[in-house]
This record gives sequence, structure tokens and C-alpha cells, in this order.
Amino acid sequence: MKALVLAAGFPQIALIQELKKRNIEVVLADYNAEPVAKPYADKYYQESTLDIPKIKEIAVSEAVDFLITVCTDQALLTVAKVSEELGLPCYIDYKTALNVTNKQYMKDVFMHHGIPTSKYVILKEFDEEKIKGFRYPLIVKPVDCNSSKGVRRCDNLEELKEFFSAAAKMSRTDTAIIEEFIEGKELSADFYISDGKANLLSLSQSNKIAEKDKFVIFRAVFPPACSKGLESKVQKIGQQIADAFGIKNAPMLVQMLTDGRNLDVIEFSARTGGGIKYLLIKHISGFDVINAVVDLTLGNHPECDVKAPATKYLVNDFIYCKPGTFDRLENFEEMKEQGYLKDYYIFKWKGAKFDSINNSGDRVAGYTVTADSLDELINKHNIVRANIRVEDSNGTDIARHDLLTDLDRAEFQ
Repeated sequence: MKALVLAAGFPQIALIQELKKRNIEVVLADYNAEPVAKPYADKYYQESTLDIPKIKEIAVSEAVDFLITVCTDQALLTVAKVSEELGLPCYIDYKTALNVTNKQYMKDVFMHHGIPTSKYVILKEFDEEKIKGFRYPLIVKPVDCNSSKGVRRCDNLEELKEFFSAAAKMSRTDTAIIEEFIEGKELSADFYISDGKANLLSLSQSNKIAEKDKFVIFRAVFPPACSKGLESKVQKIGQQIADAFGIKNAPMLVQMLTDGRNLDVIEFSARTGGGIKYLLIKHISGFDVINAVVDLTLGNHPECDVKAPATKYLVNDFIYCKPGTFDRLENFEEMKEQGYLKDYYIFKWKGAKFDSINNSGDRVAGYTVTADSLDELINKHNIVRANIRVEDSNGTDIARHDLLTDLDRAEFQ
């Protein structure tokens, strides 16, 4: 068999490895010249995963048996569309994929089905009349982008006009959403929908860079400081979303805000979270979501057997850089060998250039620290932060160490 994998980031390495275990030849496509997953594939095409005609052309010329991706919204839309046009298997149909990747449709369905979410309006052209009665601050975002691309906080009308224009230009439909800003901690809930039942695999807290108009995740912590009652509400909302969108068999990510008692859904997708989220899920629930997506695509239905967490405490840190050019990581392997790091991950290739931090796709690397007590976790985390470096070719450390802040005990249960 032969598969066409779309996107070539870190999660796709695990996907390619799973396909190779099954003796499936892998053709890979991504817009970058030297993405991190390229060396793992049998053949590589440098093409945008959003270019549906070009991806279809590759699928036909390579005579692939199926297309597949993990942990990314927009590539999933392409997979569903091309699969449908070519009569190839896919765990999600194109209409559903379109519905779960378009924030306009998503918010409308939330409102119709009583799923808690912020007040919003969808616009192609800015119209001040449409936001009368809205209270600042407001959030503006493209209706069809992921990884926090184009998401900005606006504290006044002047900022709103500027950021709306930028967000609409980033949208493939020239459309942006404006919504009221909700204060609270962000929770990330990963589910696996099996025969329509929403199984909660992991619940973690996402910490974002402390800049008023940026929404870039730099850390995930488990277990988050929330009550069992709130976890029950998360489970209920997951089921409501699966029912409302008709999702029967698929992974599902739901991002929510909480004030400790109530929940408001930011957005969701019929996929696993990006980056190393699939590994966090495996640590917490024992469920291999990458394996499950391959099974689903091939027509099998994996059993969702959720196990007790393999660790009591876990933190994932994501590393961003000052302006410069990435060459290598230093001291990461030593920290792993000494037992301070559970593992570490490289998201960018040697020679990747950095100028600013705009979205989650700008992270260069990440690492996981696990422990059986909170004191142990904090101690390990402090040692790791003090020793790791991200260097350019001159040996200069370009990591944003200021973002690797102290762990806050109040964030954990």
C-alpha cells in the first residue's frame, strides 16, 4: 500500500513511523523545503497542503491508496476533499471537515445547540454598526486559520479596524470573526469519539505568552487545577459538540476558558492537538491517537480503553527564539540521560530563521518533564531551564529563556 501524508511537522514523524510499521510506502507533501519529517518519508513533494488541485495531482500520479494527516486542521480539509473526489478512504467526510474547520459555521452551531461560547459576529467587511453592544476588549481572528494565526486582542476601535483587516486578508474567504474577550484559564480537552460517544482522553491547562494581543501557547500542565465537577462539565460539552456536528468516529480537540466554575468554548476540531499533544495523551490515558487515526482511515475501529495516567504530574514547555538562525540544541540529551527530561522534541530544521513570535508554529523545540510529586516536578523543571540552550552557528544562545517561567503550584491539582 501507499499513503500520501500531508504536512511534515513533528507529529507527522510519528504518523510516518506508524505507517512504515504496517509496511505502507509513504509519499509526503509540505510547503517547506526541509521540514523535520522529510527524512522519514520515501518520497517528498514541496507543495502547499492547502493547494487542493496540486495535492490531487500528486495523489493520482503516485497512485496512492489513501491520504492522511494528523494534528492539523487545514491539511485535514484537503485530505477529506481529495479523498472524496478520488473515492479514497477517509475517517471524516468533506462536509464535516469543512464545518469543523470554519469558525463561522462552528459558532453558529454552538449557539443553536446551547454550547457556551462568547458573543460574536462574522464579517467580510468591517462594519462598526455590527458590534454595537459589544464590550471591549474584543478578539479578532480569521474564520479558517489554525495555530493562533491572525488572532489578536483589540482594546479600542482603532486596533479593531487594523487587526480585522489583517485577519480577513489571512482568511481564504476574506472573512473574520469578532468576539468578546473572556477572562479565564484555558483548558485543552482531547477526546476520542467512538460510535458517537465522546471519551475524554486528557485535560490540561494551556499557558500563553503574556502579551496582551498574542495567544501563543508556551506551556501545558497536567493535571490542571479544576474540580471534578468542572471535569464533568467538560465531558458533557464534548458530547454535545460530537452530537451537534454529527461526529461518529474521530479524535477531537476542544479548547475552553474557565473561571473555575463555568466553561466557554473557544473552538474545536476533529483532530488531536498539534505539537506533542499526541504524546501528552499517551502519558495521561495510554491511548495512541496516531495509531487510531491510521486504523480509522483503513476502515478499522479501535477500542477506546482509557487507562490511569502514567505520571502524577507533567509539564510540556515550548521554546521560542530571539531573532536569529537555528543551528542546534545543547544539553538536552544530557538532561534526558540524567533523568531530568522525560523527552525533548525538535520542530524546526537546521537553518530555520526566526524574527518574531506570531503563532505556535514559531516554536523551535519542546520538552517534557514528569514527576510523582509536585516538589520533584518543580526541582527537575528548574534544573532543565538552567541548563538547556538553543544555539546559532556561532554558539550564541538564542532561546527566549524569559518565557520559561517558574511553575506555579496553583496551576496544578
